Parts: sequence; structure tokens; C-alpha cells
Amino acid sequence: VQLVESGGGLAQPGGSLRLTCAASGFTFSNYAMSWVRQAPGKGLEWVSAINNDGSVTYYTDSVKGRFTISRDNAKNTLYLQMNRLKPEDTGLYFCAKHASHKVVFTASGPDYTDWGQGMQVTVTS
Repeated sequence: VQLVESGGGLAQPGGSLRLTCAASGFTFSNYAMSWVRQAPGKGLEWVSAINNDGSVTYYTDSVKGRFTISRDNAKNTLYLQMNRLKPEDTGLYFCAKHASHKVVFTASGPDYTDWGQGMQVTVTS
């Protein structure tokens, strides 16, 4: 399994960025996916998730209405469109593969099986 993020970088508050996660080594269309971030000096924060066929999406409250998760199963690619960025969106963003076609959060946390290497997003004026 390989997950490679791209598209991060520097943005001004109110600006936009689109993150891409290129997946390989598994049947992408069979698995739910998530985006997770880590702000400087803080722990991991789940951001958004999507089921295997893209029909169901989930967002943490702080990004609802600003971020959009999507996927193109023909291209084995996951996306995160980030609009109206805020300084508090700064962090290292990871894509993560779930264990099945559904987005599952257990009592011990989400059922991630694999992670990308992360992509830095910095929002500053």
C-alpha cells in the first residue's frame, strides 16, 4: 500500500488549496478514506472521511462548509478541497486508508490501516 499526498503549501487566510492523495498497491475503490491533520505541537485531528464509492462524506465541525472531500476511483485518487482557509488550518495533512468500504470509528479510534507521509499546509498572512 502506498499513499502519496501532494498539493499543500502556503496560503493566505481566506485562500484555497487542494490536497491530492495518490493511492496504489490496493483496490482503492474498495476502501473508505480519511484526511487527518496535525497542528504544530498538537495531536492528530480527524478532518474528513468518505466511503468507498463517494456517496457518504463526513466532516469535523471546524471545516464544515469550507472543505470538501471527494475521490476519483478511476484515477485511484482522493482529494480535499480547502476553501476559506484559516490560520488554525495550518498543519501536516495525512490521507489514511480505512479497513473496509465503510468509515468506522471504534471505541479505540478510527480503523486506519495505512497512512501517507503527510503534506504541510501553512495558512498565514
